[in-house]
Amino acid sequence: MPSTEPGTRNNGRVEPWESREWFAEYLDVCNAHDLDALREFVDPQVRRAHLPGGADAWIDDMADLFHAFPDWRWRRIQLVIEDDRIAAHLRGSGTHSGVFHGLSATRRHVNVAEFGIYRIAGGRIVEHADSELHLRIRAQLEA
Repeated sequence: MPSTEPGTRNNGRVEPWESREWFAEYLDVCNAHDLDALREFVDPQVRRAHLPGGADAWIDDMADLFHAFPDWRWRRIQLVIEDDRIAAHLRGSGTHSGVFHGLSATRRHVNVAEFGIYRIAGGRIVEHADSELHLRIRAQLEA
């Protein structure tokens, strides 16, 4: 379980600074491409808008991204926190050196904006919706 679990203080009420710290840890794990550690941040039954649910599907999608872009990293631009939700504006970038959604390596560098909404419960992501990162990446690769 992440060391900073939102809602562990104040009788389950989540303070914004707790959510910020939790998200920073989450992003560090993502940027380290540590899929085992990432699993600790994702509820086994996570629901995702427009994508298959469950932690296994989440981890598989991240593994595919990291295989196609071994240098992939996210940078936080802005977080907005309200109750159990985190709205994140991120920039993701990497060099396409493996197959990505059927597209062979192009060696092109992509840099895309990502917007996501995360609902956190018990220190894990239980719901997620985003701006469909894979479509933004593919658009840059095919441009």
